[in-house]
Amino acid sequence: MPIGIVEKWEIRFFRRHPADDPKQGCPGEEFLSSSPPKVASTLLAILQAVAMAPPPSFTGGGMWEAMHDEMAGYYEARTRGPRKRLYRLYCLLERGAPGLNGPSLVVIAGLSKPNETAFSRADYDWVRGLGEEYFSRSPRSVV
Repeated sequence: MPIGIVEKWEIRFFRRHPADDPKQGCPGEEFLSSSPPKVASTLLAILQAVAMAPPPSFTGGGMWEAMHDEMAGYYEARTRGPRKRLYRLYCLLERGAPGLNGPSLVVIAGLSKPNETAFSRADYDWVRGLGEEYFSRSPRSVV
C-alpha cells in the first residue's frame, strides 16, 4: 500500500451458523439492540472511529482497549450508560479470511455490568466460545 494511503477496515458482525444456532443469532447486534439507544450509538461511533483510524493506529483513550490474559487477541469497545452501567463490545481483528472483503473489525458479542464489578469467568468463556465458533467456519459467518 502506498505511503499516506489509509487501509479501509470494514465493521462486520459475527452471525452464528445454523448448525450451532438454528436461529442464526448475531450476539453483537442483539446486544446493541437491547442496549439503551445512546449506548448503542456511542458504541457504533467508537467502532467507526476505530475502523477509520485504522485499528492498529487507534490510540483508544479508554474507549478501545486490547484485552489481556485469557482474552488476549480480543478488543473491547467501552462506554458507560445510565446509572454508570458499563457496556462492552468484544471484537476481533482480521486482515483477510474467506467470507471477508478485506481487513475487518468483527463484533463477536457484548456484555454489560454494574460499575465497579467484574465480569465472571463464565462471561469470558461465553465470549471466547463464540470467538472459537467464528474462527471454526470458512468462509467466516458474518453480516
